[in-house]
Amino acid sequence: MPILSPQASRNLRRSVLLTLSLLSACAAADVTHSGQAMTPGAPELAVTGAPGDYLAGRFAASEGDLAKASDLLLHGLHQDPGNSDMLQRAFMATLLAGRPEVVDLARLMQNNPTAQFVLVNDDAKGGRWSAAESRLTGMVRQGAVQLLQPLLVAWVQQGAGHTDAAEATLKPYVDSQRFRGIYALHAAAIADVAGRTVDAQRLYTIATTDAGGLNLELARMLASWDIRQGREPEAEKIFATLQDNSGELGIAVPALYKAAGQPAVRNATDGMAEAYLALAGALRAQDQNDPALVMLRLALDLRPDLTVARLLSSEIFDANHQTDAALSVLKPVAANDPLVSVVRLREASLQARLGDTDGALKLLDMVAAANPDRPEPYAMRGDILREQKRYADAVAAYDMAVSKIAKPDRSNWPLFYERGISHERAGDWPKAEADFLHALELSPDEPDVLNYLAYSWTEQGKNLTRARKMLERAVEQRPNDGAIADSLGWVVLRQGDQAGALKILEHAVELDSTDSTVNGHLGDAYWAAGRKLEAQFQWRRALTLTPEPEEVPKLQAKLLESETALGNLPAKQTP
Repeated sequence: MPILSPQASRNLRRSVLLTLSLLSACAAADVTHSGQAMTPGAPELAVTGAPGDYLAGRFAASEGDLAKASDLLLHGLHQDPGNSDMLQRAFMATLLAGRPEVVDLARLMQNNPTAQFVLVNDDAKGGRWSAAESRLTGMVRQGAVQLLQPLLVAWVQQGAGHTDAAEATLKPYVDSQRFRGIYALHAAAIADVAGRTVDAQRLYTIATTDAGGLNLELARMLASWDIRQGREPEAEKIFATLQDNSGELGIAVPALYKAAGQPAVRNATDGMAEAYLALAGALRAQDQNDPALVMLRLALDLRPDLTVARLLSSEIFDANHQTDAALSVLKPVAANDPLVSVVRLREASLQARLGDTDGALKLLDMVAAANPDRPEPYAMRGDILREQKRYADAVAAYDMAVSKIAKPDRSNWPLFYERGISHERAGDWPKAEADFLHALELSPDEPDVLNYLAYSWTEQGKNLTRARKMLERAVEQRPNDGAIADSLGWVVLRQGDQAGALKILEHAVELDSTDSTVNGHLGDAYWAAGRKLEAQFQWRRALTLTPEPEEVPKLQAKLLESETALGNLPAKQTP
């Protein structure tokens, strides 16, 4: 079975940052916004006072409405100041909402590491560097604090003008191997801010070697350093590499290069924000997504213009299906921000998700006008139109995107894959097939393309041997993908291997038990193997799992024919 979801295929190419999740621990009771507890099947009971605020606040937080959650939980805490759970949740809501009340709440939570970071930020913004350092050095070094504490200590020392102390703080970590690239980059930035050119150059070189790959923040810092040292060609190389390897982010490279003449880290609080951002990335890599969001908010508290933190926060909210919150966190980005085109693309995607297709397309028109040589706004237009099932319009948008690419390379395979889906859905199989084959020429082993093309051939009853080999390659790469396993089972069944097909299709249902097509195919295999009642069960189950509209009459017809064949209905009876 091909993966048809426009959103799923869009995510293949257009993921600027890594996807995260938000506040799963805060999503609990199902309550109304007015504070009424809602238990399925039970009468609605009004819950007032602090308990009502508590429940409603938790619900608002789970929905991503952090402003409302803050209001409710603060009001509840005012009524019940001794409620420690209310305090914890009010603190988290106000922190994530960027509310000033978070500082007062943090002072009530002396044993909470996150609260201590809030107070460190407050000291730093107030220029109370010694107080910030004392608070940091007094923290228990466990968990994520182990990575973050030395970075923050070094930056507050630099804020106080103690560059020697800052360099000494980071030296043991730069000399070690664990996270050496991160520590070296921050040590380089400290030397850069302090005007210590020789130290900065040495440390930037270490950071480049040990970073494990080029990312946006590393590229910004390195390119800024090279340009300010009169090495523009080196900066151009850095941004060329970033553009080649960063997908959607490539649209911002010209603006990033233009802004690179200024220091990427201007002062100590900027450096602290970058430290929080670095930890957010490390936490995400370990699937610790809730604390990653907290680190991003701490970064934005110090540096509201750290747009990459806003983009990453937006990804977190979106991954948790909190689309409004994902959109609102991007609103403060200035029109002259170097990443504004990336932000507008993200906003367009989110607006389309909220049902505002016209608004999304207008945003994409703005991005296209500002970036006339870039394919990204047209590619996203194609995605949105395809999701609206406007396949011919989607093809036209993808055509424009392709026309902006002088020489397609491996990174462009999703564009041809997605245009191929649109051609196929519009009924133009020859063009669809050509696009799928071109996508495989650019990137020969992409499971999604192998799956879609091979399944389509199987449905048409052609190239079955080649289709099976393609699907076997796809399964090797994604052994736990139910859709791909289903496609393999389907082609094996079409080749006449009923026993082999049954084994594969039963496994596919284990992997994806709620997919209508997978269940329907297993029913077909059972019927072919003579297991008639099991076939009927699978077809009936498939009808309950939201099949594609065109599949409903097919399943109904199979059930009717099976009833007739088994003698349960007269042949003339209709469903």
